[in-house]
Amino acid sequence: MLAANGTRLWRRVIVSYPKQIPRYYTSIAAKRQEAYEGGGETKRKAQHDKGKLTVRERLDLLLDTGSFREYDAFVEHQCTDFGMDSKKACTKIASDGMVTGHGTIHGRRVFVYGYDFTVFGGSLSRTNANKILKVMDQAMLVGAPVIGLQDSGGARIQEGVSSLTGYADIFQKNVLASGVVPQLSLIMGPCAGGAVYSPALTDFVFMVRDTSHMFVTGPDVVKAVTNEQVTQEALGGARAHTVKSGVANNAYANDMEALQRMRDLVDYLPLSNREQAPVRPSEDPVDRDDEALDTIVPINSNMAYDMREVIQRVVDRHSFFEISPEYASNILVGFSRLAGQTVGIVANQPLISSGALDIDASVKAARFIRFCDAFNIPLVSFVDVPGFLPGTTQEHGGIIRHGAKLLYAYCEATVPKLTVITRKAYGGAYIVMSSKQLRGDYNVAWPTAEIAVMGAAGAVEIIFRNKAGKEALEAEYKEKFTTPLAAARQGYLDDIIEPRETRARLIEQLDLLKTKSMQNPWKKHGTIPL
Repeated sequence: MLAANGTRLWRRVIVSYPKQIPRYYTSIAAKRQEAYEGGGETKRKAQHDKGKLTVRERLDLLLDTGSFREYDAFVEHQCTDFGMDSKKACTKIASDGMVTGHGTIHGRRVFVYGYDFTVFGGSLSRTNANKILKVMDQAMLVGAPVIGLQDSGGARIQEGVSSLTGYADIFQKNVLASGVVPQLSLIMGPCAGGAVYSPALTDFVFMVRDTSHMFVTGPDVVKAVTNEQVTQEALGGARAHTVKSGVANNAYANDMEALQRMRDLVDYLPLSNREQAPVRPSEDPVDRDDEALDTIVPINSNMAYDMREVIQRVVDRHSFFEISPEYASNILVGFSRLAGQTVGIVANQPLISSGALDIDASVKAARFIRFCDAFNIPLVSFVDVPGFLPGTTQEHGGIIRHGAKLLYAYCEATVPKLTVITRKAYGGAYIVMSSKQLRGDYNVAWPTAEIAVMGAAGAVEIIFRNKAGKEALEAEYKEKFTTPLAAARQGYLDDIIEPRETRARLIEQLDLLKTKSMQNPWKKHGTIPL
């Protein structure tokens, strides 16, 4: 208010509050507490007795302290069939067995949803599906990863087709979000029937040993249809999916470890396809030479060595986060850092099948490469590959089609691609493993590299089938064709480097390629040989 002379007059405003708190204040607080308590103390204890945490305990460990902001805590299901509207049975529980919202991991935004097994066995209702869809929409809108904690008995049977359509909508959203934001799944209990396809559509899947299971049809159905008796663990436990099927990437001993490792994984990833991966401070010197690399490859090319040790000696110390270490172990994939920058590692493993590519290895590496390319993560490949694994099992299983997936993934990728040939690079496998002709940005070899159509012994046997003195001919073939000089002379290698220099060279090239810009021809999508 202004006086006549223009002076501002201040008026004290007294706000009076009612002496008695309105009844609806109390009911709001009671409903919020109901959501926090889930299915009640008895069911929470049952969860703990199984060695499992409740969904809210899991979110507390996954997210930074105090960062979780919940959505839709007051939502209840709308089903009225089969006693679901009974007040005596307490069928209406706030949040309806699904906890959703957002928080931070290492200070970076993520969206989360988690099934609460203490409420209706974590079964999916139409309402729950809508809650999941909301956080996924928000994640794509702002550009942030989505993490799902799976612990569910499946669709809520009382709702019939409505719960099934909820799954369908989630699957559709998974596909739309693919390549836009990272999608991560933690299987922390049962995940059966149609529910398994949402995690299968996400980028990385972690499981908890002994307490998590995934299968399309459970042991009872398997027995009824095939007369085969199998336990839940053997059919769809962590070992089944991280060693045999490859459906899950990594498995951990308990909820706490799985959640911590998920936090570690998120720290390597960009928030969306519009951003770069985070760069973390590194105390590891950029120009660190490692003399052990000069002798790590045996002189005898038939002797194996551990490529994992090569990777760990080149990248920033203690930074290699391996993906699917127990599945298709003849190829290694995972995230690491060079001078603090996230890179995707793809490497043949000579300890397993001599590092030969087979069906499972090709699919494992191809999927990882496509994830890195979608999210702007440079690729570093370490090559020691004698070829594709021969045999009728591989040929009849479709090694041609599955091997083409790996070839397609490398060809399609537009992120920086750096390749180091440590020893063997034979035949078609040499081409497939990010060769210079596949738009490789920096392709180098160690002096121990052998780049040829095949090994000297096999080549001489074919070329000089009926000639004597094959040992001398093998030596001549090696001298002429299998040294890295032959490829370098024709420009197929950018350099031949001392192994100890590998780290410094890769970091130098990554810095140079920061401004790389490449676009593939416009298309609706390619037709990868699935």
